[in-house]
Amino acid sequence: MKRVYIYKMFERFWHWSQASLIIFLALTGFEVHGTIEIFGFDQAVRFHRFSSYALLILITFSIFWHFTTGEWKQYIPSTKKLKSQLHYYISGIFKGEKHPTHKSELSKLNPLQKLVYLGFKVVLIPVVVISGILYMNYKTIDQNDIIVISEIPLNTIAVLHTLGAFLLISFLVVHVYMTTTGTTPTSNIKAMITGYEEIEHETDHKIDNQKEK
Repeated sequence: MKRVYIYKMFERFWHWSQASLIIFLALTGFEVHGTIEIFGFDQAVRFHRFSSYALLILITFSIFWHFTTGEWKQYIPSTKKLKSQLHYYISGIFKGEKHPTHKSELSKLNPLQKLVYLGFKVVLIPVVVISGILYMNYKTIDQNDIIVISEIPLNTIAVLHTLGAFLLISFLVVHVYMTTTGTTPTSNIKAMITGYEEIEHETDHKIDNQKEK
């Protein structure tokens, strides 16, 4: 095993900030829907709106960071070892089998994670963000003091936004569980805090793969 600097400072900041904002948006969103009561309706609406703006700003910076640093390449999907990765998560992990892929600074995600995170970034987040923007600006007043209403039915926007929110929460729950599947139950979380992770030496990993073949 060797200690490798995997997650950069902004990456860790973006990860924890995004998670915190999504959780807070979920709480305030549930209160707006009348499911729970914590802050009061008016305050929940205000917090939800401000948090959504903060998330939009964070997403903008994260997109800029991913493309300027080349980190977007981490999410390029690949079918190589995808079947082995699925087998590992379904049964191999419970039998003590070795992880089929090797994590490194240049390849942080396994084939399944690449597909899931790519879908999260290019499908799920855009659905929630766009529907949220349409929701907030559904009924606006233009420069002539005329009320302008979106042509898209409000019910459709609400259903899409709520569905996206539940999918985000489901993703978060699965994500938290998957963090426990590292070398130790807390190793992945520690890595996302410190940036460093204990990973298997690449040469040892190649030797193990050759033995399996």
